[in-house]
Amino acid sequence: MLPAVIAGCEIGFWVLLAAGLLARYALRMRRTGAVLLICVPLVDLVLLAATVIDLRGGAPAGAAHGLAAAYLGYSVAFGHGMVRWADERFAHRFAGGPPPTRSPKYGAARVRHEWREFGKAALATAIACALLLAMIALVGDADRTRALDAWLGRLGFVLAVWSLWPITTTLWPPKPREGTAQNRTEHARPE
Repeated sequence: MLPAVIAGCEIGFWVLLAAGLLARYALRMRRTGAVLLICVPLVDLVLLAATVIDLRGGAPAGAAHGLAAAYLGYSVAFGHGMVRWADERFAHRFAGGPPPTRSPKYGAARVRHEWREFGKAALATAIACALLLAMIALVGDADRTRALDAWLGRLGFVLAVWSLWPITTTLWPPKPREGTAQNRTEHARPE
């Protein structure tokens, strides 16, 4: 049951987000759009409730429970940014808003961007691990929660791999290639 709830919550997130943005910009129904966008985080509460109910009902903790914790952690850490990203694009497309901001590609700005994204991933991992530990405490039976222990390691591994991007970007910041417009502009400036 829980895998279906996780899939439903992921679908629900995108449906509520798209409906909220369409109502806000394409249909010019600002209040309806705001209400729909406010409902986006409620999807996380539904998943959290379903996970707790499943565990309290005596189900052994499995991969789906670990996935639910990971989903919730990443949704909390990255959800607001995803909504803002989509909002910028809808505002530009349907309401004549300014062009969406793009991630920096080069130099110190790119390094800061990579560390900021890594910070979000670290927050997501911390939230997911806290939820896993709460589930382990809630069940109180090591045999029933063995699968959750493995998820703590998986999340740590994902974060360790993620750290490679900001570290390598810090050590070797990307520079514009020869012949690009930005590079030609930098060389054309008087010293």
